[in-house]
Amino acid sequence: MVESEAQGRLPGIAPVSVVDIGSNSIRLVIYEGMSRSPAMLFNEKVMCGLGKGLAKTGRMDQASVERALNALHRFKALSRQARASTMYALATAAAREAENGPDFIHQAEMILGQKVRVLTGEEEAYFSALGIVSGFHDTDGIVGDLGGGSLELIDVAGGMIGRGITLPLGGIRLSEASGGSAAQARIVARKYLRHADLLKKGAGRAFYAVGGTWRAIGTLHMEIQNYPLHMIQGYELGFSDAMDFLTDIVTAKDQKDQAYGAISKSRRNLLPFGAVAMQETIAIMKPSRVFFSAQGVREGYLYSLLADREKTRDPLLAAAGELAILRARSPEHARELAAWTGRMMPLFGIAETAEEHRYREAACLLADISWRAHPDYRGLQALNLIAHGTFIGITHPGRAFIALANYYRFEGLNDDAVSSSLAGIATPRLRELAKLVGGLLRIVYLFSASMPGVVPHLAFRRSGNPDIDLELVVPSDYSELAGERLDGRLQQLAKLTGKRLAFTFL
Repeated sequence: MVESEAQGRLPGIAPVSVVDIGSNSIRLVIYEGMSRSPAMLFNEKVMCGLGKGLAKTGRMDQASVERALNALHRFKALSRQARASTMYALATAAAREAENGPDFIHQAEMILGQKVRVLTGEEEAYFSALGIVSGFHDTDGIVGDLGGGSLELIDVAGGMIGRGITLPLGGIRLSEASGGSAAQARIVARKYLRHADLLKKGAGRAFYAVGGTWRAIGTLHMEIQNYPLHMIQGYELGFSDAMDFLTDIVTAKDQKDQAYGAISKSRRNLLPFGAVAMQETIAIMKPSRVFFSAQGVREGYLYSLLADREKTRDPLLAAAGELAILRARSPEHARELAAWTGRMMPLFGIAETAEEHRYREAACLLADISWRAHPDYRGLQALNLIAHGTFIGITHPGRAFIALANYYRFEGLNDDAVSSSLAGIATPRLRELAKLVGGLLRIVYLFSASMPGVVPHLAFRRSGNPDIDLELVVPSDYSELAGERLDGRLQQLAKLTGKRLAFTFL
């Protein structure tokens, strides 16, 4: 099979690569293309530590520079191998502050054959905020991006972004400025953060944590709590829980816990300083929740290049629609399900919130993505693909809802050992809705055979029969589809909802 015949990729877009030269690590990410919710084709980082010793010497360490330049040769070759049509190269604190920064950037540009954009602190904050806007739904709070050399803070409310500030509180810099002492690091952090007036406007709002060390803190919390969904994007902690856990990290309370093995050694050494920086930041802000983000400067920069119309698309529904195109038997049928279930929900007494509406639509768009699996494993595969997919614009309870709705659609409306862990993440309301959506899908799939054209002609309605609450009206053209299996599934839905249900063929 020649490459042009591959069907696993979206048509009409070409890969793009981003090289991110940070103070602690440099990374290459190759995305499928410029879209509202771009999928990663390749992702690699090298922990170079360009910011190591910078505060003391004013220069990037030469060994770190050489390691970074060697990595850039590989990144250039990888980008070419992946057929990336465009490369974007960004550099942050170490490169912009070091005395030898301009020479390093010149060498980097010669290797990459590409201009490297050295971001100012304000630009870094702005693109971090755009990364949050691109990856979360209805953003409202303060974004904090902790790199190796600096901490950027910026206010974001919906699509409105304030003016960001940058502080010399990156993990490497804070570690060195404090002589490796967490207590001294706290003094240093307080010195700079007391002037960060924008934090006082964040009380009761969200704090969005960006950056590798802060993501490692979120990952560590997941590991210690045995959290069943290892997905850092959208992982959240309440303010008090976050403060307590950060104290545990600083005091090394659980450092012998095997959960620390999930964190690379290079990151592990910076955890106490990242914890101090976050704790002092949110102590001033007093947010309602702390959200961890896998989206940052890279994604924010790509988002800034999108057309305005593309920016306004819902990232969750965009990604779900694309996956339906790639994996469903009929994307049109998936869209029919989304519209049909929306019309049926009020008849079962459900008044959806805007968030629930989005999640239900996504669940329907993804309802057939596992059809190529063996029939006995389609529910499990659907659950795994959705629960562990790189979706953005979604909370963890919402992700659990979408995965569970599709698991119930295949496996029935009772929880089992597979579904119970995810059910614990979803709220009671979302668990109820997931079973309702799953029950509706179990019925209509028996009419549609996964093909479009039938579902729009089916409808529940209130019955005139005093012994029936709702009847599913089926045109006589489809009467031959009636059978025991349909009756059984209708009664499953009746038991779930507490409503008396029946078929009516007209």
